[in-house]
Amino acid sequence: MEPDYGNEEKQAVSNYLDSGGFITEFKKTRELEQMIADYTGVKYCSIVHNGTVTMFLSLKALNVVYGDEVIVPDYTMVATANAVVLCGATPIFVDIEEDSLCLNPELLKNAITPKTKAVIFVSINGRAGRLAEVKKICDEHQLPLIEDAAQSLGSKYQGKHLGTYGIAGSLSFSMPKIITMGQGGAVITDNQEVYERVLKLKDFGRKGSGGDFYETMGWNFKFTDLQAVFGIEQFKKLDGRVSRKKEMWRLYAEGFKDIKEVRFIQENLEETTPWFIEIFAPNPGKLQLYLKENNIGSRPIYPALHRQPVYNLKGSFPVAEKVAKQGLWLPSSLKLTDEQIEYICQKIKEFYG
Repeated sequence: MEPDYGNEEKQAVSNYLDSGGFITEFKKTRELEQMIADYTGVKYCSIVHNGTVTMFLSLKALNVVYGDEVIVPDYTMVATANAVVLCGATPIFVDIEEDSLCLNPELLKNAITPKTKAVIFVSINGRAGRLAEVKKICDEHQLPLIEDAAQSLGSKYQGKHLGTYGIAGSLSFSMPKIITMGQGGAVITDNQEVYERVLKLKDFGRKGSGGDFYETMGWNFKFTDLQAVFGIEQFKKLDGRVSRKKEMWRLYAEGFKDIKEVRFIQENLEETTPWFIEIFAPNPGKLQLYLKENNIGSRPIYPALHRQPVYNLKGSFPVAEKVAKQGLWLPSSLKLTDEQIEYICQKIKEFYG
């Protein structure tokens, strides 16, 4: 991945600075929040530092505290689980499904206990898996569903944008994402109470800026207009980037069709916008070295979180462990040319003979 910005972002930032803008969170942040809300189809949006903070604030807005349990998939970026720990709660890992890498609904049922306070569903790489079944289970147990849609801007499920099925959704704008401000995240929701609580929590616990009356515990997670100005220009390019990501996936899929050793998750490109290109193959470490020798960068996919030293938990998570051992991310930058993608596929063909 690499950042993709041009003269539009540079000029917008320069013009904003020349105007004597406040730099901190103000009118431009509100403008970007409205763009995100309109695009995803929600009533409310609040931008903060990053995706970890969005999940922390969503959980705190639901009064998740020490002693509570929050269910998360064993395969996800570590920030999902870390946000639960940041609240003082305990992440309970559940295995995933191999065809989507998303939370397994049957295993979710078995993980719910009297201590369960919420469920976080991760739409990994823009995929929804069996989100409808996960939501039904949450509704039956009266558990709030939070969507970690950090990788899903531009992706839908059954006609609705991902991040809008639960009580709150989390988006991310860190550097590798389809649009970026370097860092940044957004809480999206249709729930006014959750939205108003998030606004207080991100601004020291006060009802509105400019005063010093603190109604609840809070922190300083406000955004900056400087980033928002950059982000507005990025957002204007989103539709074109969604189209390009899908075209890149098609090119890779065509290049892999005759390589029997490579497993490539099939996508419904009508709704899914793949954030990165992932493959599963035997000996991915050797493949990675071969690609590096041919000037092609790649990276192992996320590990199974229960096996990481920071958590180091016992349990049976065969799918998460399997995909972690076999998975490799391939070049996925929006700047890749068709010819470069063809070259990458050709080198993988050569590796497998």
